[in-house]
This record gives sequence, C-alpha cells and structure tokens, in this order.
Amino acid sequence: MISAESFLKERDLRPTQVVCEDPSSHREPHADEYGRSWNRRDSPVGRRRATMRVSRRHVDGQRSDTPRDLSDLDACREAALRLLDAAPRSSGALRERLLGKGYLPDVVDDVIERLTRVRLIDDEAYAQSAVRYCAARLMGRRGAVTELTRKGVDRVLAQRVCAEADSRGVFDDAAWELGRRTARKTAGMDLEVRRRRLWSAGGRKGHNPEILREIAQELFVEERD
Repeated sequence: MISAESFLKERDLRPTQVVCEDPSSHREPHADEYGRSWNRRDSPVGRRRATMRVSRRHVDGQRSDTPRDLSDLDACREAALRLLDAAPRSSGALRERLLGKGYLPDVVDDVIERLTRVRLIDDEAYAQSAVRYCAARLMGRRGAVTELTRKGVDRVLAQRVCAEADSRGVFDDAAWELGRRTARKTAGMDLEVRRRRLWSAGGRKGHNPEILREIAQELFVEERD
C-alpha cells in the first residue's frame, strides 16, 4: 500500500501548511448546527433579545411589551373583570390599573362606562364601604377623605360620604375609642407624655383637634389618691 507521503510526492503536491493564530488575538465567531457562523450580537437569539429590549420601552407614554392588541375592547373588559374579581375597586382605581397595563384611555373609559351601567362598578357603594373600613381603623373624617381619594374615589364623592358619616357621629365614636386605647396603653406614664401620645395618634388618624381636646380633658387627668 502506498503511503500518503509517497502519493503526494509522485504528483508533486505539497501539504498545505496551516498557520495557527494566537487564540488571544482572535475570537472565533459563533456557529450553529449547520456550520453557519455569526457574531453573537447578529445571531437570531441576539436579534430577538434586542427586539425585546426595544419592545419593552415606553413609546409616547404607552407600553408595547405585550403582543396583544391594546386597543381591543374585549381584552380590556376581560382584564377589568379579572381585577374586579380579585378585589372591589372604584372606577378611578380601576382606570389607573388598566392604563398601567397599556390600554388606550378611550378604550378604558368605554369599558368603565359599560361596567358602571350594569352595576359591576358602583362608586357610591364602594365609598360607603371604605368609610366603614376607615372607622374600624379609628380614623377621623380628614383621614377618611384622604384614604378614599387614595383608593380612587372622586374627591367630591369622598367628602360627601364622609360628611354624612360624620353627621351620624361615626368619627366621634372612633376618636373616643382611640382615646380609650391610648389611655390603657399609656397607663402609669407621665401625664404630658400620655397626652402627647393621644395628639400624635389622633393627628395621624386625621381626627378633629376639637374632639381630641375634649378626650384629653376627660380621659387624661391627674390621678388622685
């Protein structure tokens, strides 16, 4: 059997010399299973990631990070129903959440109008429930108005509902209960310290200073032997 070297000599051929480059001076491109090579940035994965990064940016105030049609009325309605199933919400809070998901303002307003028409959204009932929640947390009228507006209730509605609750003595009862709890917690402390604790707690809860002064004079007095 003729050797490979003899075979090349007979045909006046020379083996090709392969020059090895310094691996530190050259970086091999990436290749796929078909032998094609490309720079990492130009690979399909790299291009897809770059596209995803761009798609997650805000364009003219609208998010474009989801493949769905954000102007689709049905999709927006389904998103609203899921949010309402999770927890009761005012129309203002629901609108904010839907806009945050990227739905267009006119689509969101249309959905909220329809849900209000079929009584799935009732800001009046929601505000009444929120006031009872605030009273249970021993909040005052000012604190309740702030809490309701934070939850997306229209400020005019929040003020009206809280005024009605105030006329029934709801917030006065809450203030007195707050005073009794503070008195129990501060029993044995210096009188001025106890009063400061009452004023501090009452201020955070948004109570009227007049009712706090009355409570301080009634519950926080010098102990007599």
